[in-house]
Amino acid sequence: MKTILLVGLVLVAAVPAGAQSIHVARWQDAITPVAAQFLVGAIERAEDADAEALIIELDTPGGLDTAMRRIIKAQLAATVPVVVYVSPAGSRAASAGVFITMAAHVAAMTPTTNIGSASPVQMMGAGMDSTMAKKVTNDAVAYLEGIAEDRDRNPEWAARFVEDSENITAEQALEENVIDLVVATRSELIRELDGREIVLPRGTVTLQTEGLEVVVFEPGLQHQLLGLIANPTVAYLLLLLGIYGIFFELSNPGAILPGTVGAIAILLALFALQALPVRAAGLALIALSIVLFVLEVYVTSFGLLGLAGVVAMVFGSAMLFEPGPEGMRLGWGVIIPAVAFSTGFMGLCAVLAIRGQRRPVETGLRAMVGEHGRVSTAITEGGRGKVVVHGEHWDARAAEPLEAGTEIEVEAIEGRTVVVRPVRAG
Repeated sequence: MKTILLVGLVLVAAVPAGAQSIHVARWQDAITPVAAQFLVGAIERAEDADAEALIIELDTPGGLDTAMRRIIKAQLAATVPVVVYVSPAGSRAASAGVFITMAAHVAAMTPTTNIGSASPVQMMGAGMDSTMAKKVTNDAVAYLEGIAEDRDRNPEWAARFVEDSENITAEQALEENVIDLVVATRSELIRELDGREIVLPRGTVTLQTEGLEVVVFEPGLQHQLLGLIANPTVAYLLLLLGIYGIFFELSNPGAILPGTVGAIAILLALFALQALPVRAAGLALIALSIVLFVLEVYVTSFGLLGLAGVVAMVFGSAMLFEPGPEGMRLGWGVIIPAVAFSTGFMGLCAVLAIRGQRRPVETGLRAMVGEHGRVSTAITEGGRGKVVVHGEHWDARAAEPLEAGTEIEVEAIEGRTVVVRPVRAG
């Protein structure tokens, strides 16, 4: 699905109809699903506008394998030349950034930048056994070697980036045929691109970049918001905040604030989860925990439903996201405090529920049993009269006649009639 940024619409509108241009998309962050959405969208916009080329100005520490592969598929299938430019000075193309750079039709770097460290552990997360690590490494080596050979780049260095986590400077990368150009500025890059032949799926084209309009795209408000909250920890905490907000609202109908905050938090969490590698089973278990928490409000289970909800939350939290690099996975340092808080909260609810069940009745008709009052209309022998209890007049009967003004105690409630007896002095 294409994501069209408002700023993109404004900038494209500024280019005269039919005029060619050079598109520039800038990404300076981890390679996440948000990055994939933005960069794939940039390639699609360049194709729709029949741009002469798309320059991706990249600075990344790496990121998720799934997001990286989505970007590379778009690069390999692009009908416009895609140029990856590691920029500005001091930037890097590490881990997933190596793959994206080498998959470009033209790979360029700014002096004082570096490229390398493409170990699969950085993209797939730690915790793999030796057999799995070997499989993942071999897969990554084959993938990057294939890309390097397709782009006429050095496959030996492709393997070294993955197997040995090698890292080299821009100048070394140029000498070893890892990249095509080392240029200091975007303007210099555009001049160097002029006249270069590029092989595309539709055939070989010759770039004519001199004097063309440069249209720059940067992440818009939607991508900035998504990038802010599309972090596993942030999305998870928003989800928990939403759960507790709804729980408090159902426990105290009419409070409004908890329900409002909870609804907003859940909507933001769902917005973030759409951009993260979520496991359906983990999400289903967390949804089950929500149902169990809500049932705890309405069903007297003495905390058993709440405890089951906590268990579901533990397993759901642990398997919510696919394994990823540090910073892109949900760690136990987040799960344990969250579950501990949930357990303590549900335990407190259970204690309060049990205490409430044992507490004497303080409201309603049953609460009148044992209360004192006085006879307002004399109660005849075997007959009925009126008494006043808590300032209210009640029909009353007693086992013996009682004169008006006699102090009485309520023994029982029979419909709307109270059964009373006199309070004896001493």
